[in-house]
Amino acid sequence: MYIQEVKGLRLEIGNIFIDDVQFASETKGCERVLYINKQEMLKELSSDERLKSIDIDIARPGEMVRIMPVKDVIEPRVKVKGPGGIFPGFIGKVDTVGSGRTNVLKGAAVVTTGKIVGFQEGIIDMAGVGAEYTPFSKTCNVVLTCEKEDGVDQYGHEEALRLAGFKAAAYLGKAGIKVVPDEVKTYETLPIHEQVKKYPNLPKVIYVYMLQSQGLLHDTYVYGTDAKKILPTFIYPTEVFDGAIVSGNCVSACDKNPTYVHMNHPIIEDLYERDGKDFNFLGCVITNETVYLADKERSSNYTAKLVELLGADAVIISEEGFGNPDADLVMNCNKIEDKGIKTVLITDEYAGRDGSSQSLADSTQKGDAVVTAGNANELINLPPMEKVIGHIDVADKIAGGFSKGLKEDGSITAELQVIIGATSEVGFGHLTARGY
Repeated sequence: MYIQEVKGLRLEIGNIFIDDVQFASETKGCERVLYINKQEMLKELSSDERLKSIDIDIARPGEMVRIMPVKDVIEPRVKVKGPGGIFPGFIGKVDTVGSGRTNVLKGAAVVTTGKIVGFQEGIIDMAGVGAEYTPFSKTCNVVLTCEKEDGVDQYGHEEALRLAGFKAAAYLGKAGIKVVPDEVKTYETLPIHEQVKKYPNLPKVIYVYMLQSQGLLHDTYVYGTDAKKILPTFIYPTEVFDGAIVSGNCVSACDKNPTYVHMNHPIIEDLYERDGKDFNFLGCVITNETVYLADKERSSNYTAKLVELLGADAVIISEEGFGNPDADLVMNCNKIEDKGIKTVLITDEYAGRDGSSQSLADSTQKGDAVVTAGNANELINLPPMEKVIGHIDVADKIAGGFSKGLKEDGSITAELQVIIGATSEVGFGHLTARGY
């Protein structure tokens, strides 16, 4: 009898470096430039009847350009070898991804904007002081300005915009399907019993990956399923790199995880880098951030049970958002620590503009190893730009903005939370701390 041996998931990431994006007669990647046939791309995106208009702009690093309000940022990728495709459950079938070869247009990004659904979107400045706080000032951005048809509700609007971003990234990703990558990185996680045996003398570490799922457009999707509907479960880290987890939320810009961040998850990449050297990285447990107490208890109980079952000696826990999710963070910490498993928490702070307020809505003495990504309430002055893609009039309305924050000359005074990725709770940003 033949029994197929399970080998876990092994993924090659082929990085094709992109230094510039230009409109051209053909969509292709050539000599570190991404060329885009604008009309062909618009045709690819035009099938959604909920969108009245779509326009495409290009914003490059160093240009005096402001993009706002920003809903999502997505990296163009394409599956070259192996099962499934990018964004399973949305663009591709619901096949298990995370193995084979995926080519990446590294340095390019799709950014979605327009009259967005709420007030918790953000700003990307390509130059000036604001550019120092967002990682997306360093990417060559293909910006979709999408306006909805009359009568389309907020949920339909969000879904249409989300899908437009995925379609755009998949379309552009195909430009790299036949290109020889500039570098290839390999990531592999074995089935749990084999992974444990691989480094038996190293501490076993699991990443507890909290997904924003509060509802009312605060959503994250796993293989196309709203994370509110899942029980905590194990996921191979390489699945994340293929777009198995995508953003659908409209939380505050500074600490939301855009789809780009999920696909380039710095915690997962760092854990892989240290795997076999400092510890044994077993994989990820994904869990949600719901609003009802019973759901929080259920998810945190299940998360603690899973990491214990998998044999973890220590876990890293990150949250997404602030306020209500702080309770989930603390519950996960308490219950995992109660099982004798060490925890490190990653969050950001809403400590008031002077830094003197309580940083989190909840706390615990068991959370004695915490990494902060910065204070989102800190004030910042953004200079005027020569060009705005989107709608600058929302500056006073988005989270972190305030009345008369938008000045007549186009400059903006606001809290740091208006900037996409400024206090990223997975460390995908530029803020750091220095001791004296």
